[in-house]
Amino acid sequence: MPRLGFHLLACALLLIGAARADAGQVEDSAGRVVAVPQRVERVFAAGPPAAIVLYTLAPEKLLGWTRALSPAEDAYLPERWRGLPGHGRLTGRGNSANLEAVLTLRPDLVVDLGSVGPTFVTLADRVQEQTGIPTLLLGGRLDELPDAYRLLGTVLGREARANLLATYIEDMLDAVQRRIASVPPAERPRFYYARGPRGLDTALTGSINVEAMDFVGARNVAGEAIGKGGLAAVSLEQIIAWNPSVIITAEPGFARQVRDNPNWRTISAVRQDNILLAPQFPFPWIDFPPSVNRVIGVRWLAAKLYPA
Repeated sequence: MPRLGFHLLACALLLIGAARADAGQVEDSAGRVVAVPQRVERVFAAGPPAAIVLYTLAPEKLLGWTRALSPAEDAYLPERWRGLPGHGRLTGRGNSANLEAVLTLRPDLVVDLGSVGPTFVTLADRVQEQTGIPTLLLGGRLDELPDAYRLLGTVLGREARANLLATYIEDMLDAVQRRIASVPPAERPRFYYARGPRGLDTALTGSINVEAMDFVGARNVAGEAIGKGGLAAVSLEQIIAWNPSVIITAEPGFARQVRDNPNWRTISAVRQDNILLAPQFPFPWIDFPPSVNRVIGVRWLAAKLYPA
């Protein structure tokens, strides 16, 4: 680090330490005990999932998005929150915010939401140790979101709203489970999740990318054939052999062209025009980023796959 940068970082750490002398302690989703200020006014989202959770809970405290939203995305937000800057990300692919840049924004807190595995624990510890800024790591799986909201609500002084959002998620997920409970597993829809412009990338059972589909009990044809895992590239011949009854995608271009593509016409889902294009705005409903935007996606999927 250049000498000037080092001195700036050292000064910032001293100021941060002085401002946080009266901090309390909370335990995050990874079991880390973190000292946090009694008043948190400025929050840096380490990745897109955290940014969305913070926006829904306390938008006035959010310093910015990990990337500036497009005009189409911004149009769905109240005018007051449009045009928030993009400050880069600390986690995930394409991490683009260095720690000095984080310090220039003077956050009281850094929040990451998603996996709480060892890699992300190490990253959260490193950010906290090198910046002096308390860093919370919160679980981002669907069933972890209510606890994430309640913890953030306590830290940010938004307990009532956090509990409202957490209770909504719990009630909605319970309602979906009741809705599908009467459908025998063998009768549940067999889906293929088409990713990418050609639809030949997918996600296997257990991947966070298809957690919404897994939650509603749909049967992942790629997962049944290949097994559990993450993302996978497949061939059209494999999809034809699997013959899904429904194709789910978040790719508008793929959804437009697949109906007229003769190579896909032998697949039951295409012949029956059973292609579900997931809504995209203001944040995609079923996949990336894997945050609370998927909660409404679960409700949408349940209504589409199990019509009353």
